[in-house]
Amino acid sequence: MSNKNFGFGTQIRKSPYFDSTVKWGATGFSVYNHMYIPRDFGDPEQNFWNLIEKAILCDVAVERQVEITGPDAYKFTQLLTPRDLSKLAIGQCKYVLITNNDGGILNDPVLLRLDENHFWLSLADSDVLLWAQGVAVNSGLNVQIKEPDVSPLQLQGPTSGDIMVKLFGEDIKDLKYYWLKEYNLDGIPLIISRTGWSSELGYEIYLRDGSKGNELYEKIMEAGKEHGLKPGHTSSIRRIEGGMLSYHADADIDTNPFELGLDRLVSLDSDIDFVGKKALKKIKQDGIKRKQVGLEIDCKPLTGPNTTFWPVEKDNKKIGKITSAVYSPRLKKNIALAMIEIEQSETGTKLEVITNEGKYNSVVVEKPFYDPKKKIASSS
Repeated sequence: MSNKNFGFGTQIRKSPYFDSTVKWGATGFSVYNHMYIPRDFGDPEQNFWNLIEKAILCDVAVERQVEITGPDAYKFTQLLTPRDLSKLAIGQCKYVLITNNDGGILNDPVLLRLDENHFWLSLADSDVLLWAQGVAVNSGLNVQIKEPDVSPLQLQGPTSGDIMVKLFGEDIKDLKYYWLKEYNLDGIPLIISRTGWSSELGYEIYLRDGSKGNELYEKIMEAGKEHGLKPGHTSSIRRIEGGMLSYHADADIDTNPFELGLDRLVSLDSDIDFVGKKALKKIKQDGIKRKQVGLEIDCKPLTGPNTTFWPVEKDNKKIGKITSAVYSPRLKKNIALAMIEIEQSETGTKLEVITNEGKYNSVVVEKPFYDPKKKIASSS
């Protein structure tokens, strides 16, 4: 398929890997963080098996970075998130939430600490660059906030470690889960972290020179040939199995961390200061009215992820919504993440879900649906 059929314009950016992804079979794109992201490399179920059996390479340049530098960079970064960063070492990454003054979630990025006062927020889909610059204006802190020339790829799946060894040598094996290291691959400047949005063993490869995007993509695909590497896209099936959030679907500005069971990311008892602390203290004190749960839906296999929020009912009364749903070919079940009234959130509670094709029975189950202790990603 030629580029002209994609309907591109100048107001939305192309990734540095764009030409390579088209060459390797991308036939559909979506928009995320004002950029095109390849969303279709054929059958999503085959993409899932490619990921969990071998490895896939995903263009996630849409994970834009907010770079925070300057003498007060650490203090300012702490101001943005309720997670306590006092033990965050140079070279370490943490999954964090960005909250507003009402305790609502604006983003759930991975935070990378490159140096004493050098941080990247690797973003989900929302304009945190503008938020951070706005917070900085009245903070009285000496910081510089910008979007650097950085574009990540995700290499994910059980053979990703072998591919990385081929590219970077044996010492890449020493890179621990949620740590990062600087590399140079034949003149291509990179930061590599052992992170990813797949719940599998994987790496994120942050390109620091957009002009070398296609060259990097091709090098990785070549190195992965003998290890079954396929071009791909982030797998909705695998991320829902793993209970991973998709911002704007499973969380938004009106969702607070406690509704998602992410209390561990909110430090209310320490003396750190962050935007939304007062509001989050009150929410915790008053108790939440709704909660995210896992659901299994009893119907024939869903043909794809939901594209609207499906109502969840109890005795014909709406009590919440399905935020992400998909059929898992591994579990042979329709699985979903839902936000529902807390009174109905006990495991085993029977509910009804109204899909595009009708009303079906469902039951509240434990999440994540697969590998609850994240052993695959953290100890592979």
